[in-house]
Amino acid sequence: MASTVLVVTALEDVTADWVIGALNQREVPVVRVDPADIGPALTFGFRIGEDRPVWGGRLRTASREVELGEVAAVYYRRPTPYAARFEHLSRQQREFATAEARHGLGGVLNHLHSARYVNHPSAVTRADFKPAQLQRFAELGLTIPPTLVTNTIEAARKFAADHGPVLYKTFRGLPRDEDGHTGAIWAQRVAPDAFDDSLTVTAHLFQAEIPKTGDVRVTVVGRRVFAQQIAAPDGALDWRRGDWNELIHAPITVPAQVEAALYSYLASFGLVFGCFDFALTGGAEDPEHWTAIECNPNGQWGWLPDAADITEAFADILSTEGGGRP
Repeated sequence: MASTVLVVTALEDVTADWVIGALNQREVPVVRVDPADIGPALTFGFRIGEDRPVWGGRLRTASREVELGEVAAVYYRRPTPYAARFEHLSRQQREFATAEARHGLGGVLNHLHSARYVNHPSAVTRADFKPAQLQRFAELGLTIPPTLVTNTIEAARKFAADHGPVLYKTFRGLPRDEDGHTGAIWAQRVAPDAFDDSLTVTAHLFQAEIPKTGDVRVTVVGRRVFAQQIAAPDGALDWRRGDWNELIHAPITVPAQVEAALYSYLASFGLVFGCFDFALTGGAEDPEHWTAIECNPNGQWGWLPDAADITEAFADILSTEGGGRP
């Protein structure tokens, strides 16, 4: 019976380390692989044919080896982009090698027979668009903030006039700069008189500012829900911009109606896990006071006070004892 958990991630990934540690304690076989290591440190030979209608063969890293048929679950975290492996090549060679690796190695690893994915990369991609997230929240009956996606001054100014204080948010984080450093643009208030022709360059996300009384992070792993109310000591509009070690956390109960919607949300995208952010506008007992902001289908949770419990939930769902296969 298949029992190995394949952990697909980069070398430095503390979140994956937590889960691997829990699986090791349960004596669940684990193979960690970063597909961008393709080369002498990562080799493989995969086969399929009329006599064997599913992919089989062995995957070898510098320290581990696994037969594909032994893989019961795949924990897909944050592997290094394939392109990083081929940065030394010319542009044409780099793009060719990257595409071949992604479609060849990735094409097999993303289609392992009967393996449970947490989460499948294609599901993460589908669920990674904020417009799709907001629409699905609304379809499920959750409260969402009035939102505009635009690249025109006229639409932005009218939205601000209709909805009062307006926030600007990015769809994605900043990419790495020439020195390899990453950055962030936090949620911020914007004044209508600041809108100019630069808006036409790309898409912008504006939302009405919610008169919130607090923020909540809800982590859902399978059928288990972990919720923490979060506050920044300085009362920052976006709690992510400060020192996360200084954040104030308090357990909070998710209303049954909201919890049911989260299960439906994950199922609609084919997800097993997600990190949801909510803004509270009143008493936590009333589901109408829970405003859904976004869901990260591959979010971080190791910094939360209940990280140890979340780790065990991941180990449960990845291991055979927790139902590794769907």
